[in-house]
Amino acid sequence: MKTWVKRLGVSVLIPGLLAAVAGCGGGGSQTAQSTTTAGGIKERVIKAGIGLNEDHPEGQGLKKFKEIVEQKSGGKLKVQNYYAAQLGDDQKMTEALKGGLQEITVPSTSPLVGTVKEFGIFDFPFLFNNEKEADAVLDGPIGKKILDKLPEHGLIGLGYWENGFRNLTNSKHPVAKMEDFQGLKIRTMQNTVHLDAFKALGANPTPMAFSEVYNALESKTVDGQENPLATIESNKFYEVQPYLSLTNHVYTPFAFLVSKKFWDQLSDEEKKILQDAAVEAGKYERQLNREQNQKSLDNLKAKNMKINEVSNEEKARIQAAVKPVIDQYAKKFGEDLVKEMNDQLKQIRSQK
Repeated sequence: MKTWVKRLGVSVLIPGLLAAVAGCGGGGSQTAQSTTTAGGIKERVIKAGIGLNEDHPEGQGLKKFKEIVEQKSGGKLKVQNYYAAQLGDDQKMTEALKGGLQEITVPSTSPLVGTVKEFGIFDFPFLFNNEKEADAVLDGPIGKKILDKLPEHGLIGLGYWENGFRNLTNSKHPVAKMEDFQGLKIRTMQNTVHLDAFKALGANPTPMAFSEVYNALESKTVDGQENPLATIESNKFYEVQPYLSLTNHVYTPFAFLVSKKFWDQLSDEEKKILQDAAVEAGKYERQLNREQNQKSLDNLKAKNMKINEVSNEEKARIQAAVKPVIDQYAKKFGEDLVKEMNDQLKQIRSQK
């Protein structure tokens, strides 16, 4: 994947100012420490945080990223990884990147809609039929076009990783048909497309930080939640959610983000190391996530979750119910962009 940002000049960090900025970081940890070395690479400590656990494919992808960066930089660029929302939820970490207090995070694209509205096109229900379609759109001109909007908001996007197809769990009953959504209080991300789509199905969507979800499910503050299978297993939602419905209703990417304030300090050589590592680790993470999906499904069955499929006929009814929501947001996010994406998907499907 090519670097999707213009080459930026190298800034010179004044040690006293650097120390002051580092002191503002969360938890008292150091951020973007550097000392000049030869060869176009400085010794730096790069703080990278995600909301999911270390054993999740995203956590393993971040470990791979750390290995690649440290190997390619000869150990000069050191990556400190923080998992399970140790540095805050996706929203907080993204804001920390904008402020230059954290270097890297890899959030779902859904919470980024408040920063770049066009990310919302990936939240359309039943947009992709499979991962191959998702890869083609995300790694192609459309994905690039949206990442190119990030720098004006203090962020740099180095590519897309995979969260995956989302499925529904709940503590009330199986969801096998559209009417089964009626009245369910479902935790969602803070994303208007998700909220309005679930409202159109008669559910009661409740936005909530991911770190709060398990306790909310356990206390029955909410009835259910929706996430990819690997996330459901990794976070042990099976302990408090007896029902799993394989809806595959939305495919969610992760966006690999770097603080622009940090990026502007880097030499071309350093930028290439990070860019290449993000792409290589992203391929690893996607493959791992796809392998983990089937394993997670088997493991969730073994944990005695009651698992049901949703028929194609019912999926068609659900799609028809949420189509007005998609049409509404297509106008908001850009009808030309949505048409370009749909045209690409038609072309992909016609080649089968």
